[in-house]
Amino acid sequence: MSSKDFNTIRLETSRTGIYTLRLNRPEVHNAFNELMIEEISSALEQLKEDTSIRVLCVKGTGRSFCAGADLNWMQRSSHYASAENYHDAMQMAQMMYALYSFPRPTVATVHGAVFGGGVGLVACCDIVISDQSAKFSLSEVKLGLIPSVIGPYVVNAIGPRVAKRYFLTGERFDAATARSTGLVHECGDSQAIPEIESRILDELLSSGPAAQFAAKSLISNFLTRQIDDELQMYTARLISIIRASQEGQEGVEAFLAKRHPNWRTSESD
Repeated sequence: MSSKDFNTIRLETSRTGIYTLRLNRPEVHNAFNELMIEEISSALEQLKEDTSIRVLCVKGTGRSFCAGADLNWMQRSSHYASAENYHDAMQMAQMMYALYSFPRPTVATVHGAVFGGGVGLVACCDIVISDQSAKFSLSEVKLGLIPSVIGPYVVNAIGPRVAKRYFLTGERFDAATARSTGLVHECGDSQAIPEIESRILDELLSSGPAAQFAAKSLISNFLTRQIDDELQMYTARLISIIRASQEGQEGVEAFLAKRHPNWRTSESD
C-alpha cells in the first residue's frame, strides 16, 4: 500500500516502524468529505494488520491539521434520504473508531485549524502534540449541528464538564487551553515540535509492543461505557437526524452563503 493508492491522504515512512497518515486536502484545510473518510478507513484497516508498524502518526498538509467536515459534503448529505444520511454518518463513526481502536500507539501532531471532526481525530489518538499557534473549536453548534459521532472520544479526552462548555459555545480556544483540558499533551513553537515529536517517538519505540497493545486494551476496559457498535450507531443516527433538520440545513447554508443563520439576533451579532 502506498500514497499512490489514495487521493485525499498520503502514507509515509520516516523511521523503522514509524508510519505517518497525512491528510492531504490542503486547498480546503483538510476538511473531510466522503472520499477522505473512505480512504482513511481503508488505510487504517490495512495498516492494523501490518505487524512491522510500531507507531502511527497522524498529520495534515498545508496550513491546517483539519478544519472538520467539508461543508459542501455536509450540505449534500443533509438532503439525503434518511437511510442514506444514516449510512453516511456511520461511515464517519466507523472511521473514528478505527483510529481510536488502532492496535499500536497513535500520535497526532497538529497545527493551524483543528475544528470539529479534526478535534475528533485528535481525541481518538493516544498522544497529541500541538504547535502553540493552533486553534481548536467544536464549532458544530454554530451551524445548528452537534459533535455527535466524535462526542464519545472528545468527552473521554477532556471530561463532561469541560466538554459542555465547548460543545455549547462552539468557541475557539488555543493550544495552551487544549493542553489544560487534556486534549493536547505537549505544545511548543514550530521549531520545537520536531524535538518533542522525536523524544516521544523514542520513548514509544523503547517500550514493548505487546505490552503497549495490552495497555491500550486495559484502558479501554476501564471506561464506564465502551465505544462499541451500539454507541457508534446511536451517534450516527443522531447526527443524521440533526443535519437533515431545518436548523441544521439553515446553519450550513448560511455559512456557505456567508450570512448569519436565522437564529442569530442583533444582540449576538
